Amino acid sequence: MEILAHEAIVREAYRDGGDVWAWGVGVTDSSGHTHVQRYQDRPQTLRWCLEVYLRVLRENYMPAVEDCFRGHPLSESQFGAALSFQYNTGGLSEASWVREWKQGDDEAARASFMKWCKPPQIVHRRSRECALFFDGVWSNDGTIRECLVSKPSYKPDPKSLRTVAVSAVLEDLLPHC
Repeated sequence: MEILAHEAIVREAYRDGGDVWAWGVGVTDSSGHTHVQRYQDRPQTLRWCLEVYLRVLRENYMPAVEDCFRGHPLSESQFGAALSFQYNTGGLSEASWVREWKQGDDEAARASFMKWCKPPQIVHRRSRECALFFDGVWSNDGTIRECLVSKPSYKPDPKSLRTVAVSAVLEDLLPHC
């Protein structure tokens, strides 16, 4: 749910900021659920969007976190923050903050963590991930933002944003994933 707080859900295929087709919780073909364009003009259920999201996290993002921190146990909040960072950047293995943290230099690691703030709109997310990793402060309240697609551009329509509760759906899905 922490990653969901930083993302939004779009139940049909859309073109993201880089003009890449995406769907659900920012899922693209390269994230492991291929052919996301099949959802163009075909909105899916919240449950299906979250089920695919959980599978993509488990199969394609969690292994990178586990590999980067092998031999260095993480708390649940640290794992969540590292997973969010990897989901957003894909750069966990190159991030100097990981090496600095493993060497025990929390101050340098915290500063390096916050260097991953491009574009500038990401500062809020990065600050929350940093607080989660280093201070154990969770920020999600069990809701996510949902957005509709504007056509013919197929871009998310920020005017359509609304808050959706997802706790119950995730609790139902997690024992099955």
